[in-house]
Amino acid sequence: MAFRGKISYWVLPIISGLVWLGMLLGLLLWWIVQDHSRRLPTMSEHATIAYISNIGADKLWPLFIAGCVITAIFLDLAFISERWLRHNGRLVLNTSTGEKVLSILSLVAAAVGTVGLVCLSIFRTGYHSKLHWLFLALFIVGYLVSAIFLCWEYQRLGIKNREHSHLRLSFWIKLIFILLELALLIGFGVCSRKQQKNAAAVLEWTISFIFSFYVFSFVIDLYPAVHTREPAARFTKKVHDRERVESFSNASSYNNISIMGYNNNNNYYQRDVEMS
Repeated sequence: MAFRGKISYWVLPIISGLVWLGMLLGLLLWWIVQDHSRRLPTMSEHATIAYISNIGADKLWPLFIAGCVITAIFLDLAFISERWLRHNGRLVLNTSTGEKVLSILSLVAAAVGTVGLVCLSIFRTGYHSKLHWLFLALFIVGYLVSAIFLCWEYQRLGIKNREHSHLRLSFWIKLIFILLELALLIGFGVCSRKQQKNAAAVLEWTISFIFSFYVFSFVIDLYPAVHTREPAARFTKKVHDRERVESFSNASSYNNISIMGYNNNNNYYQRDVEMS
C-alpha cells in the first residue's frame, strides 16, 4: 500500500524510456543474433554496420513504429504533466513570465520532435528516403531545442529555489545531455559526409541510447509531486512571495548592520584622532 502511494506522474518517463531502450535493444540484437548481421537491402554499399532505420525498415518495421509511437506518447505526457503540475503548485512554481515562456517553448519544440519521431518510423528509409531524413532532422532538432529551453528554465528555477536540490541536478543532467549529443551529432554529420558509414552508424546508435537516459531524467522532475498530493502541501504564490520578502529583509538587515558597523568604526576613528 505504501508503494502504491508513491506511484505518480514519474512513471510516465519510465515507461517511455524503457520502451525506447527495449526497442533499440530488440532491433540490434535481432540483427546480430537472428539475422547474423547480414547486409540489409536499404544499407549503403560502403557499410557493414546497419543504421537503426535500416533494421527498422526491414522485418521489424511494426516493432519500430510501435516503439517510436509509444515512446513519443508517454514522453509528451511527461512534458505536459510537468507543465500542469508546476502550474497547479504540485511542483515548484514558475514565478516569472520568462520561465513560463521557456516552458511553453520547450513543449512546442517537443511537439515538433514528436512529429519527427513518429513520421520517421512510418516513412521508411529506402522507400521514402527524403521524407525519412527530413523527419529524422525534425526529431533531433525538436527534442534538442526542447532540452535547451527546459535546461534554461531549470537554471532559473534552481537559482531562485536553492533549497530544492533536484532542480540543480536536473539542470546539470540536461546540460550534459545537450553538450554530449551536440558533439556526437557533429561527429555523425562529418562521418556521413565523408562516407564513413560504419562510424556514422555507431554514432547513431550511441546518440539513440543516450537519448533514453535523457528521457529517464524526467523522473527527477516529476517525482517531487508525490509529496504534494494534499492541497496543504502544495506550492503557492503567497509562499514564494513570502520567501522572497524574507530573503530581501534578511539581506537588508545585513546591509544595515554592515553600514552601522562602518559608521561606528568611523566614529571610533574620529574620536581617536581628536584625542591624539
